[in-house]
Amino acid sequence: MTAPRTVVHYFSIHSPWAFLGYAPFAEMVQRHGVKVEHRPVLLPELFSQTGGLPLARRHPARQRYRMTELKRWRDKRGADFHLKPAFWPYEPALADRAIIAAIAAGIDPDPLIRRLFAGVWQQQENMADPAALLGVLAELGISADVLIEAAGTAIAGTYAANQNRAIEADVFGSPSYVLDGEVFWGQDRIDLLDDALSSGRAPFTSEA
Repeated sequence: MTAPRTVVHYFSIHSPWAFLGYAPFAEMVQRHGVKVEHRPVLLPELFSQTGGLPLARRHPARQRYRMTELKRWRDKRGADFHLKPAFWPYEPALADRAIIAAIAAGIDPDPLIRRLFAGVWQQQENMADPAALLGVLAELGISADVLIEAAGTAIAGTYAANQNRAIEADVFGSPSYVLDGEVFWGQDRIDLLDDALSSGRAPFTSEA
């Protein structure tokens, strides 16, 4: 029996694009029966190491275009969310690391990922606040120990390792989906990833 293919999902709860892409991505991988490895990363560090700029340092034209694109994709995806949430930007490390801790504990991370995205982008909750995160865990029936682990050195080490693995994989933004070494950057590349999975083709590379 052939083992299922694996897609590596690099993202941050801080990213509106990862939020927009998550539901269609999850639907697609379930349809194809592929395995997903969720690897949260710290975006400011990823940007700094790969030549990107945080939003506040981008040219105003890029910032204006980003807002227009968010409106387009909000309409396209039918996803009701706040373009400027009350608690954004925020420090995303603890929320990202809670996902890593849940995975390490053998917990399916999908409900937690969905709930954290909803907390930031739809419910305007402060996902940098440990008390708010504890509330989310309790709501999902997940032990508070997950947050304790998330704040510890072992999960911090995995978070840093995710960063290194992302850079080694040529990932530079969120969300990025990696299939057999081929990077699909952005939630607007999900259809291309779907095509690659449907065709079973060999991965494309940057070589001519």
